[in-house]
Amino acid sequence: MKKILIIEDDLSIAELERDYLEIAGFSVDIALDGRRGLESIKKNDFQLILLDLMLPEINGLDLCAQIRRIKDIPILMVTAKNDDLDKVKAFGLGADDYIVKPFSPRELVARVQAHITRYERWNQKNEPDDMIQIRELSIQRASRKVYIGDKEVFLTVREFDLLVFLAIHPNIVFSKEDLFERIWGLDAMGDTATVTVHVKKIREKVESDPAHPQFIETVWGAGYRFRG
Repeated sequence: MKKILIIEDDLSIAELERDYLEIAGFSVDIALDGRRGLESIKKNDFQLILLDLMLPEINGLDLCAQIRRIKDIPILMVTAKNDDLDKVKAFGLGADDYIVKPFSPRELVARVQAHITRYERWNQKNEPDDMIQIRELSIQRASRKVYIGDKEVFLTVREFDLLVFLAIHPNIVFSKEDLFERIWGLDAMGDTATVTVHVKKIREKVESDPAHPQFIETVWGAGYRFRG
């Protein structure tokens, strides 16, 4: 049974989310503040985290950043704040989705199922030699590791997925809408601005000069292209 952690300081909301997720066949734990949530993540194996933005002890954005240092699993932000800047910050710190309260519990369950399915699909074991090598950039798909020369760089789930997709389709221009649909698979449930944020983060990690990228190029007015 797949296990989910809800980090939410409003117990009534957390229990509602838990009830719907348990009906859908998930095992669910609840943490009522950021610190207890982080402790639970360190001690348990979860397949997905539902993370409130406004939390006591450790706020949602700070907690998202800390989780990303230790876990490579989907993180769905659940919050009453519908500000674009908060969304950009959340995606930049490694969140995979952003759900605004009030929301439909059925939609929440659908998003959870979609993210777990997509994550598992990308994590299916490949052949041992399934590696992409472009100049000094090495991508090991089976182990989901990325190297620049001999130095390993650490990417979030979606950063890795986006980099791999572009790398296996070199010299092809993809619009932000195309990339969002192909990588997130939730074209009706999100914002293509997250693609821009993720490309920026990838460049910061793999490019020697992010302002003049050698791997992921911006094609103005069209989208992005990976230089093969």
